Amino acid sequence: MPWDPAQYLRFGGYRTRPAIDLLARVPLAAPRTVYDLGCGPGNATRLLRERWPAAHVTGVDASEEMLTRARASRPDVDWVLADIASWRPPRPADVVFSNAALHWLGDHARLFPALAAQVAPGGVLAVQMPDGFHDPWHTLMHEAVRESPYREKLEPLLLVDPVGPPSFYFDLLSPHMRDVDVWTTIYLHVLEGGDPIMEWTKGSALKPLLDALPESERAPFESRYAELVRAAYPRRADGTTLFPFQRLFIVAVR
Repeated sequence: MPWDPAQYLRFGGYRTRPAIDLLARVPLAAPRTVYDLGCGPGNATRLLRERWPAAHVTGVDASEEMLTRARASRPDVDWVLADIASWRPPRPADVVFSNAALHWLGDHARLFPALAAQVAPGGVLAVQMPDGFHDPWHTLMHEAVRESPYREKLEPLLLVDPVGPPSFYFDLLSPHMRDVDVWTTIYLHVLEGGDPIMEWTKGSALKPLLDALPESERAPFESRYAELVRAAYPRRADGTTLFPFQRLFIVAVR
């Protein structure tokens, strides 16, 4: 599926802040090899490059559109086009970092021990994933799909409970890592403009649904979803919309 870097980065500051918070908890001064899995347009990879200028930093993503944007912004990073579900580094890394990507992959019970195996002794696995899939922005996406004449085509594309509870990841990683820290944070985003939550999701979870629709059906579907989320997240008197967004963080040291 082709991703749209410009749409994703419309809210770049808000999308990058969790990466900043995750990176701040990585307790390594001078790692030699650093991988950013699901690097997208490179907004988080740039932070890794700036924190560890002497490290060999590699960004990995399955979207050529995202990597084209990333290469233009940071030519001093190695950019690899690959499916992060199956890709492996040539040898265990000092840092395996992933910001807002692994919720797109299934079978976390297999995935996370496999990621732990990619980390060298003394290294760190650092992961952040959206964790608000029971919140209105996502449940109303399901409602819009149920109302659509293309329901059968769209339903398989919906994310259904892609992220487990913190204890699930603690139990998965504890047998493989000597220290595991898992926490959640709710960010209160103050968004501006018309239908900002729909615009937010068009850069992420809504996009696969829109891409699957005939062009003539995209605008009606967008309009219905926008109507639903406007009711759930009403615009305030000052014109802003408050958007609480929960994320799950993991920092595990091998």
